[in-house]
Parts: sequence; structure tokens; C-alpha cells
Amino acid sequence: MNSHAPFPGFRGAFGAAAGLSFFLSLLPVPGAALSPDQLAQLPPASNVRIDFARDIQPIFEASCVQCHARGKNKGDFSLETRDAFLEGEIATAGKSAESQVIEMIAGFDPDLIMPQKGKRLTAEQVGLFRAWIDQGMPWPKEINFFKHAPANLRSREFAQLAVPKSFENPLDGFIDGIFKTNKTEWPQVVNDRVYARRVWLDTIGLLPPPAELEAFVADRSPGKRARLVKRLLADSQPYAEHWLTFWNDMLRNDYKGTGYIDGGRKQVSSWLYSALIRNLPYDRFVAQLISPNAEAEGFTNGITWRGAVNASMVPPMQAAQGVAQVFLGVNLKCASCHDSFINEYTLKDSYGLASIYADGPLEMAECDKPTGHMSKVKFLYEELGSIDGTVGPAARKKQLADVITNRKNGRLPRTIVNRFWQRFMGYGLVEPVDEMDKPAWSPELMDWLAEDLVAHGYDLKHTMAQILTSRAYQLPSVNLGETTENFAFRGPAVRRLDAEQFSDALMTLVKMDYPKADLRFNRNAVLPGVDSAFLPLKPKWIWTMENAQFKAKPAIAFFKRTVTLAAVPTEAILTIAADNNYVVTINDKNAAASNKRNSSSAEVFNLAPFLVAGENVISVKATNLQADLSAVPTTPAELASATDSPAGVLFYARIRAGETVMDFVSDSSWTFTQGETATPAIELGDTALSPWQLGNSFLELAAARVDTLPVQRASLLAANPLMTALGRPNREQIVTVRQGTATTLQALELTNGSTLAALLKKGADHLLATTSPTTATIVESLYLQSLGRKPTSTERTLTQHLVGTPATSAGVQDLLWTLAMLPEFQLIN
Repeated sequence: MNSHAPFPGFRGAFGAAAGLSFFLSLLPVPGAALSPDQLAQLPPASNVRIDFARDIQPIFEASCVQCHARGKNKGDFSLETRDAFLEGEIATAGKSAESQVIEMIAGFDPDLIMPQKGKRLTAEQVGLFRAWIDQGMPWPKEINFFKHAPANLRSREFAQLAVPKSFENPLDGFIDGIFKTNKTEWPQVVNDRVYARRVWLDTIGLLPPPAELEAFVADRSPGKRARLVKRLLADSQPYAEHWLTFWNDMLRNDYKGTGYIDGGRKQVSSWLYSALIRNLPYDRFVAQLISPNAEAEGFTNGITWRGAVNASMVPPMQAAQGVAQVFLGVNLKCASCHDSFINEYTLKDSYGLASIYADGPLEMAECDKPTGHMSKVKFLYEELGSIDGTVGPAARKKQLADVITNRKNGRLPRTIVNRFWQRFMGYGLVEPVDEMDKPAWSPELMDWLAEDLVAHGYDLKHTMAQILTSRAYQLPSVNLGETTENFAFRGPAVRRLDAEQFSDALMTLVKMDYPKADLRFNRNAVLPGVDSAFLPLKPKWIWTMENAQFKAKPAIAFFKRTVTLAAVPTEAILTIAADNNYVVTINDKNAAASNKRNSSSAEVFNLAPFLVAGENVISVKATNLQADLSAVPTTPAELASATDSPAGVLFYARIRAGETVMDFVSDSSWTFTQGETATPAIELGDTALSPWQLGNSFLELAAARVDTLPVQRASLLAANPLMTALGRPNREQIVTVRQGTATTLQALELTNGSTLAALLKKGADHLLATTSPTTATIVESLYLQSLGRKPTSTERTLTQHLVGTPATSAGVQDLLWTLAMLPEFQLIN
């Protein structure tokens, strides 16, 4: 059948707004008169009396308003009001058969068909539309299609919120109202074992240790659940290493992958780990990512894609998409190519936000087609604040951070509390969580959680504790099924262990650590016990010219110094950063080098193998690349067109021989060669110098002892095939919620995957080699660690037979696999 045949090819509703965009973008081209054959095929006008709200408004809502209302006027056509619709001159009252809109929706001309894509109108819908035109196009004045006021945008005064008083945790008072509305009785809360496992996994991502679990169950004192939550949240290292997963997904931060090899992507790992360890207040957390220093800039820098890519993937647009999605719960991906079909954001909105991160005005493009129109700097919600387009990028970013974290912006706290609610309860107060313009199913609860967060200094752990100690969280879990239509809260949803939790749980069972971390950061720098004040020297950013922190010619600079050491060092740690990269040689041997093109975040190297007692000739080759990270030019023509960029190198070498301090740092004691003359290096400023602003974090890293801490968390590792199969994303795109349903790939990996098989074999061998357990103790110990309970008599009999007497590696492997496959193990109930 011809896909453009009007009947019976009209099926379903009005169809995709994309087609309407095409059709109305061609206006006001007049349509040709219908031929007698076409008139004969045209559905007759309906003989019912048209009610606009009942018959026509649903058609407009289904398709038209996405392109031609709610603030959009694709093709300079708007139907926000009846007057605006009539100005389009596509319909003549009383003459439906002669109206261009009827010709288009009837689909006689495939080049002018409406909609161009998606489902065609049914004959009945065309008849209704004809009748509406013939009856004079009645349209009540009170009905319009103006832009909706976005939900969850305005802040409210916490003290003025109406809070139910009948529950210890106000959160439960709001849920009580939901239950009463739905005529639902409060279920009994779960027992201590279920609660403990749930809260251990939700706070620090680990299974409860059997001894601690038994002590918690045996405790009969009141308030023990609240104390458990407080204790777990206060355990900063496991807390941080668990929540790295959540934030790495959202900030698309990883340790390997696209962009990390060629310098087109930069980690925020050290900044993020530090922020989580210190529980950085959320408003400051957000501000430091929006207006970042060198450690945090990787998020808004995005990925510099190589080759031909869609215009929506240029770095400034990636910054706009990331800021809007992560912090405001707004999906701008559609609106980065054209006016969105899924929400009310326009191409101008996306480019306005992207322009904040651009060096100059951006030419807007519809997909890959330039429009010839230049963007104007603007924030998505101008009623909350404006951005001055006349100032430089750094000032614009600071203004954006101020607007987004301003007390007036209610969207920031509402977005994060919604994410936490979804994380702990399995279903957000607003769903999907990246459509925060929608109202919450409990606006009062949303307001209270958000304003409670603000009232407590944006302390994320406080909000977590409010949710985790609520009676609502302690209810038995429910299965939401494959669909969440007609959602009504009944209790937390059954959730699956994420990939990292599953991997960590297995490593805990077999009492093994991971071999090494892919997170290249000294964790000791931010854990308790580090004091940078004892460092005797103050390093300076240096270069070969003054004001290089603002801009300098692309060049390679060699800084040299002879350092005399009184003894062979017992400790020699170099902490170094450079814009853009470096190579360090000691006594003509390569001792350290950056592994990426842009190395303005600090890294640490061991210099002990290269230093000797007496004189040591040290050279630092520092390279300043062009602004786009392309190579240093070598020809006169290349030099003439080269783009300047900030330049500098900063380092602290902590050199000790017992109690003897022999430190050296970057400062004017270093020289560079200019012509044939050795010239003192130019000191640019201390560690807080802009644009890098490394500040005290650099000094803390320089002061920290070497990181020899065990690696016990998969969040510190790059993904392996098992984690990938279990849903860990590649993090080239922002992922705010991982897929919750099982896939065929996961089933195959869990049953036949070599990664899991190797882990279980190594783990079984390790258990048998490091202890001398009997078969009975192996079975009982693994049940307690994996499921938080002892095996039943039947389970004990079967699994002891499986393990064998004496226990064999193959038998222990089979038991580990059996436990790991149980829903009781894989699910958070």
C-alpha cells in the first residue's frame, strides 16, 4: 500500500509533532484546490455539534502544541489562541473543503502531508476537524495553549510549610495523607535483618558484616535504626566509595574510555572523591562543577569528539545539557537540535545556556544545518536570574552558578531530593526523574524534603537520613512490575544490586581485595590525618613570561635546577600539575610524565628510584598547547595563526631521609634557557591562582602519605565484562537511572561469563588457602555473609553435599555461584 494514501492509511491519533513542524514550516504556501476525485475521498464533516474542549483540544494537545504553542512558533505559525490560529490563514470558517489545513491532514499531497511522520489522522478525526471549521471554528476564550508554568521551580519558606504533626518523621505524615486518600492501611515495618541489609546497601553499598548484623538484631534499645543510619553515613570512606558510582554515572566520569587517551576528556575523580569524603554542601558542590577549577572542569568540558559529529555534541552544548539534566532535571537533548517535541524547551533555550560556556556567540544549527542565527546568552528560567552576555566566560559561569544555587531557585533542591527518593524507594516523586517540569505525586512532600535540605545547609547526608529513618522506607518492599502506570505509593520498590554492589558483595564473600585501583588519586590526601601545614615550602606556578596564567604563546619550556641531597632519600614524592603537560627527567632519566594532553589537575609520582645523594640535575619539560589542545606550531605560518592559552607548571617534591627534610618546589630558583642565557623562572602566583585554583587540595596531596589502602570497591575500577553486562554504563552520556530490568546479556554473563567464573574460582581457592574451615563452617559462614541468615536444614544438607567433604574448590565455587544467583542475594527487598 502507498504509505501516503490518505485512507485507510489514517490510523491512530494526530501523530508526531515532527510532522507538524514540517507541514507548518511551509506556511503560508497556499494549497491547490482539491480535484473532484480528492473531494470524493475526503471524509465528510461530522454531523455532531462540536465542543472544542472535547473534540478539538485533544488533537491540538496531542501534536500541534509541541511545535506551535507553549512558546514555540515553528514556521512563524502559532496556535496559542484562536486569533493566532486564524492569522495563519490555513482555514476559512464555513468552508472546510476549501481550507488548506484539511488538504494537509487528508494527506493528498505527500510533500505537504500532516503529520509528515508518525500516525495519520483517522477519517473520524478529519471529519471532526471539518465540522469544527464549518461551524465557524468555535474556541472558548478561556482555552489557550500558552507555555506552562514549570513545576518544582519556586522555593518556599520552610517555616511556612504545613507539616503533619502526628508522626516523629514529618515525611511519614505526608505519606499518611497519601494512604488515607487511597484508603490504604499502613503495613507493618520490616524486621531488623531486612532493614539492616537494606540500609547497609543504600548508605555504603556493602552487605552487613555478620557480627555487626547480629549485634544490631540483638540490640533492644529504642532508636537503634536511626543510630545505625547515622553511624553508616558518618563512615566517610565507604560512603564516598559507594556514592562515587551514583555521581560518576551522572557526571559521566570514568577512568578509561572515549576521550581519555587523546586528551579530549578529563576526569573529575579527585575533586569528586574529596567532595564526597567531606560531605561538601550541595549548593557548593553544584557551584564548583558549574564554575569549576582545574580539578572539576571535566564535567562541563564534556568530550571533544573527533570527526564529523552532530552540532548538538559540541562541548558548550554538552555543558548546557549536563547542567540542565543533572542539576535541574531537564532534558535538553531534543532542544539541542530543534525545538523539543517532548517538552517546551526551544533551540534558543539550549543555545542560550550553551553560550555561557562558549568563547563567543554560537551559530544555532538545526541538527547539522546552520540557521544563520547567532545565540544570545540566557538562562532557562529568566525569572530566577539573568546572565550578562557582555562579560567573559569565567564571569558568565560564576553568574550561572550563583543563579542556580540562589535561594530563589527551588528546582535545585527538588531535583536532588527527587533523585534520592528514587534511589531509595525505586520510584521518584516525579517520574521520569529528568522531567522535573512535571508535578510530583506528592507536591507537599517534595516541598518539605527540598526546603528541609536547604534549611540544613544543603547537607545531603541529612536528607538521606530523613528518608532512611522514615517509616515509609521501612515498609515491606513492593513489586512495581514492568509498568508504573497509575502509581500509588505502597512502600519501597524491590530493587536490584547495581553492578558495583554485586561485584563488591562477591569480593566480600571470598575475603579478597581488588588488585589495584584505576582511580588515580591518593585517598590519604582527604582522609583524616593529613595536615598540609607541616610542608616547609610554598610552591609557585611558574612560566617563562609574566601573566602567562591569562594567555601565552604555544611553546615548550625547559625548567632546570641542580638539587643537592644530603643523603639517599627514603621518601621522594613529586606532586605536579601543568597547563598543558610535562615530562620530568632526573639525571637524564625519565622520572615522571603526564599521560594526557591536559594535566592541570595534580598527579603524584615516586622519585626515589632516580635520586642519589649529592647533586641531582632535574629538568621539567612543560608544554603549552594551543587553546584547542592541538600541537605546538613549528612553522612561521603555523605560529602566525596559533591560538594563545594559559600556561604554567606547579610542583612540590617531598624529599625526606629519615627526619632530614630536603624538599624542593617550583619557584624562581629554577631557570629556563632564553637564547644562550639561563633566566630565572617567572613566578605567576601560588596554588590558588586562577584559572587553575588548585588551592589547598594541591598541598594536601603533596603532604599525604603514599596510598597503600586496600582497594575494596568496584567504584574505583574501570568496568570489566561482568559490570558492563550488569548495567554499568560507558559514561559517554549522562545516566541518572540505570535500567532496572534484567536482560539476556546479564543472564548469559551470570551463567557462562568468564569474568564471573574466574572470580569464583580465585575466590574459592583463596578461601580454602587462607583458612582451614570445615564444610559445615564454610556453608554457614557464606550464608550469613551473603543473605544475613543461617541456612535452613534443607539448604544445609544440600549445600554441604555440594561443597564436599573435605571441601573442594569446585564445590565452593558451586556454592558461591548458587548463592549469587538467588533473588534473595541479588535484590534489595
